[in-house]
Amino acid sequence: MLAVFRIVKRLQFKHDFPATQRLPIQRESKLEISATLIVDSFAEAFSMNYTRLIVTAIDSYWLDVAAREFCGYGTSVIGCDAEVGVELVLGTDVTPDGREGLAILAFGFSDQSLGEAVVNRVGQCLMTCPTTAVFDGKPGSENNLSLGKHLRYFGDGYQKSKLLGERRFWRIPVMDGEFIVEQQLGIGKGIAGGNFLIQSVDQTSGLTAACRAIEAIESIPGVVTPFPAGVVRSGSKVGSRYKALRASTSDEYCPTLRGQVETKIVDNANCVYEIVIDGIDYDSVARATTVGIIGAIGKGRSDGVVAIDAGNYGGELGKHHFKLHELLSETGE
Repeated sequence: MLAVFRIVKRLQFKHDFPATQRLPIQRESKLEISATLIVDSFAEAFSMNYTRLIVTAIDSYWLDVAAREFCGYGTSVIGCDAEVGVELVLGTDVTPDGREGLAILAFGFSDQSLGEAVVNRVGQCLMTCPTTAVFDGKPGSENNLSLGKHLRYFGDGYQKSKLLGERRFWRIPVMDGEFIVEQQLGIGKGIAGGNFLIQSVDQTSGLTAACRAIEAIESIPGVVTPFPAGVVRSGSKVGSRYKALRASTSDEYCPTLRGQVETKIVDNANCVYEIVIDGIDYDSVARATTVGIIGAIGKGRSDGVVAIDAGNYGGELGKHHFKLHELLSETGE
């Protein structure tokens, strides 16, 4: 078990961003990139608390299983206990125990709700998963949530702790050996709800563009895209005609409602997909938005991407605004 306790004092993630791809921009009264219209709009995001977990396992198979279980049902705090996603794949040279690992980000509106969600998910999804261990990915934070402090009781008195520097770890006996979990996880102030909308000629071209966007965003540390494979088909608006609902379908972007509502879908577009981005700070979300949009556009309308838009609430609900024209104007020559 000595290898399990080869703990680094502080994990450092390299923010070596790839150079942003430069595409031709037409600078007129409207903004176009490779013949794709960039709507003069902005994404409206919210302040949320986040934590980072480092999860390791014996190999990539069980690491993928652990991530799928932990991140499941973690799309939107409208209905989920937290918004969750994989941030980075970590090599054996940077993980605390020298095994393959992942950095996972989880977001919640309060320390309490985030803590409850993480404890439940680790206990049900990671402690049960063969060979996993869980470490703090944000050590040294001023605010923390208790993790191993709660989960240790599963050991029924047979659990043991070890203090390395100022960090405490728990060894909980399980049927394949021991589940190693850190006493607490650091909490920071992040941003959730950054987004952009891909308007395409059909579902096929829209999904292809969305996959290109997610692939580009995966290169950016400090962000996650919590929805299924990073893509949202059911964008929402605040409120509903039904009092019991906090949110309902974004009717202005539903192609089948053209003629019934005031639509924001541009001509020739028949499908809209949303990419939602949560991040540790404004700059991370802004960069992910930029590279994601450029990735989605591809070669432009030849790829079926007619327009790029963003979802907002008129600036009344979220204080973090990501203006598409400002972000994308900086990518041109």
